[in-house]
Amino acid sequence: MVGISAYGAYIPSFRLKREVIGSAVGWLNPVTLRGEKAVANYDEDSITMAVAAGMNCLRDFERDKVEGLYFATTSPSYEERQAAAIIATALNFHPDIRTVEFAGSTSSGIAALLAAYDTVKAGVAKNIMVCVSDRRLAKPSSAEEQIYGDGAVALIVGDSGVVADLKGSYSVSYDFPGRWRAEYEKFGHSWEDRFVRDESYLKFITESISGLLHKYGLNINEFAKIIYHCPYAREHAAIGRRIGAEASQIQDHMLSIIGDTGTPQPLLMLVAALEEAKAGDEILIAGFGSGSNTLFLKTTEEIKTPRKGKIVKDYLASGTELTNYEKYVSWRNILPMEKGIRGEVENYFTPLSRLWRERKEILGLVGSKCKRCGTPQYPAQRVCVKPDCGAIDEMEEYQFSDKKGYLFTYTEDHLAFSINPPQIYGVVDFEGGGRYWFDLTDCKAGSLQVGMPVEMSFREKYFDEPHGIHGYFWKAVPLKI
Repeated sequence: MVGISAYGAYIPSFRLKREVIGSAVGWLNPVTLRGEKAVANYDEDSITMAVAAGMNCLRDFERDKVEGLYFATTSPSYEERQAAAIIATALNFHPDIRTVEFAGSTSSGIAALLAAYDTVKAGVAKNIMVCVSDRRLAKPSSAEEQIYGDGAVALIVGDSGVVADLKGSYSVSYDFPGRWRAEYEKFGHSWEDRFVRDESYLKFITESISGLLHKYGLNINEFAKIIYHCPYAREHAAIGRRIGAEASQIQDHMLSIIGDTGTPQPLLMLVAALEEAKAGDEILIAGFGSGSNTLFLKTTEEIKTPRKGKIVKDYLASGTELTNYEKYVSWRNILPMEKGIRGEVENYFTPLSRLWRERKEILGLVGSKCKRCGTPQYPAQRVCVKPDCGAIDEMEEYQFSDKKGYLFTYTEDHLAFSINPPQIYGVVDFEGGGRYWFDLTDCKAGSLQVGMPVEMSFREKYFDEPHGIHGYFWKAVPLKI
């Protein structure tokens, strides 16, 4: 049996109400949709969100068993530097794994899932992690600006401990010129909206689902949940009617809560469905992009095992309202802001030779632990820091990224430049030992207290635009209790 053995999601904490967008640019585009969308923080991108989803997924799976990482996105941070390798290093996977990237279409997430399935089914590997993430840019006042949301999903495709058996699939492929973006462009383009809705979403998804039902002799009424990717609420309901599904079978699309997250959207809906599923439920899922990929799964008894990670409902319940549209567009560098001398210093980027040598410490947050006395330390040390030990070169690797911490002290710096001022940083004491200072994120001035619990989050530390370097490191995020 080959299928999904573990799963996790990540939805950024900020929510931007669409009426806030309308109040800022409604003079140009008076049509304002209802609800809100999930917005990645200024230090988040498709890579960092993929790591967050992967960390959540690994709470229910042993990382040493992962033999490959497939990453899918339409919003890569690099055109030439493999994001999958960055994600694998941040997740502290062994280097002897296969890393592959899928791009070019919002259907690439399900395509990556099917490729992982084929790899495991062929016996090439036993467990492949699939990370799917998007943080798409949209031109101000466009319909996409209101529709697009941000998020990520991580799935383990394996041959044991399967919670959802992948039973079959069906695909259709078309070069439909509905949406496109050239490699040198910041924003995408779209053809006439009605043409895109009627000729692609309504037809491709219906054709793909019908093809799967015919291929395997299935009836639409057999499925407990039906998932498909369509960012138009009215057309989403119309597809359900076309395929003959009952309203109770259709999985919530969450368009009015988090928006259309792009590549991860159908898989994010799948994770939400798995979190509520019972053993024996059959689930149909259809993606969209240059055609449609449809597959169906059947949950096993393993679905009853309680999950350790944060679930989709937790993310939806913990959103923080972003009330300033100008802050949102400045976070995306759509609206350039004056940084001042402090923010324009260019000699702060990490020398790439050092990044290579210390990649585990910088990207994986891996320190050392004394074999003699058990004291952990970050950064890694040759000499034990415990005064009554002092062991030399008796260390083993110790991962801090999945450890809970407590804020020992902190500073709110109103002089240092930050695109989301003030700059906040502090010293974190980790459970089990170890102490280091980190930037704090997803918090605001006056919200912190000494002793409060924090968790680690992989974020963009800086972007060195003249050299095209995204610098990543770990930051501390206050836990909401």
